[in-house]
Amino acid sequence: MTSAHRPPQLVVETREIEHVDDLLAYASPDEPLAWLRRGDGIVGIGEVGGYQRGPHSAPGIDSAAVPSAADTWRGIAATAQVDDPLGLPGTGLVAFGTLVFDRRSSGTSRLIVPQAVVGRHRGRSWITRIRQTSTDLTDPVVEPRPYGPHWSGTLGPGTLDPAGYQAAVRQAVDAIVAGELEKVVLARDLVGTVPAGADLRRLVRALSHDYPDTWTFAVDGLIGASPETLVTASRGVVTARVLAGTIPRGTDAHDDAGASSSLAHSSKDLEEHRFAVQSVLETLRPHVSHLRADPEPFTLKLPNLWHLATDVAGDLADHASALDLVAALHPTAAVAGTPRDAALDLIQRLEPFDRGRYAGPVGWIDGEGNGEWAIALRCAQIGAEPARRFAAYSDTIPVVAHAGAGIVAQSNPEAELLETRVKFRPIVDALA
Repeated sequence: MTSAHRPPQLVVETREIEHVDDLLAYASPDEPLAWLRRGDGIVGIGEVGGYQRGPHSAPGIDSAAVPSAADTWRGIAATAQVDDPLGLPGTGLVAFGTLVFDRRSSGTSRLIVPQAVVGRHRGRSWITRIRQTSTDLTDPVVEPRPYGPHWSGTLGPGTLDPAGYQAAVRQAVDAIVAGELEKVVLARDLVGTVPAGADLRRLVRALSHDYPDTWTFAVDGLIGASPETLVTASRGVVTARVLAGTIPRGTDAHDDAGASSSLAHSSKDLEEHRFAVQSVLETLRPHVSHLRADPEPFTLKLPNLWHLATDVAGDLADHASALDLVAALHPTAAVAGTPRDAALDLIQRLEPFDRGRYAGPVGWIDGEGNGEWAIALRCAQIGAEPARRFAAYSDTIPVVAHAGAGIVAQSNPEAELLETRVKFRPIVDALA
């Protein structure tokens, strides 16, 4: 990296503070920066630097010559001075990240280094302050703010309506039967608005409350609650949770048990799940030793559906950071298909929209390369660029949400459409 592109040196100081009850109260109401699970997690305030890559981020520069997010972060971390006596997940130097699903996307991938982080982990709370050595920055105000008034958003049919989605599923099945690929994940979209000036922390809080076992995130306007861990790297241990295969929850205890059993024995869903697990194992093997996975998937219960799930774990065998592992793993067969390149090409042909960051990686990384990254599911992009920049001049801010389903040879278009309806429910309910 040349001196002209060397990131600014950062000074980072973490200190333990008294117990914080509501982390989200410290976030910005209009641009929350958060990563939460069961009340623990981290919230960012302000911005002191980071990484950005998109079609308009470097005019006149070949995108292939732009350093990757992982390489850029290594440079930032290498020049930082960190004082972190706690050594807990999320302390010290931290960046929040959201990356596009497909590198051909017109969306923007970002890493955001906040000016301050408030965090909580297993009963301990802290504040981290981050500043540039070259600039005398005023520390941001770090204090809880009252939530703004309740608001409601709207979501309705997008570019790919239900009939169009079923037609796309039929085309995908034809391609699979013809031998072009084995599996593809097709999504459809909903579009709508939220009121300008809405306290977006309310959306984050609703998702966190209703889906406490998911990763609830808010990064650069992307807000959601994902049940799927792409990868976690923590002190040399690498873990992932693969989800593929879905069925709605039953209406009562008997129906619910039947739904779980049906999913566990569904040849269609088991095949879809097997493709997803294989893709993760094959990708992690060069980086991880003692790699292990559940021999059979288990059924994971969420408030609105059941998933087939497999946990994967191993020991890091090289010096890969969480972002290196993200780059290697994404996109998995759980959100793209298999073979990967054929699936991505078919997605581009059949989906009449750009996914942007939907189904892309979202999470955080620290200065040692540890981090937690999920797949951006059950989410919405609030104020997709460039519209968000002009929100002050309008009464509403645009919103787009996506949901998808894994398509294999046995897929039924009507059943896949129903699956997307169930997957839309978390974000639709939270916006209501």
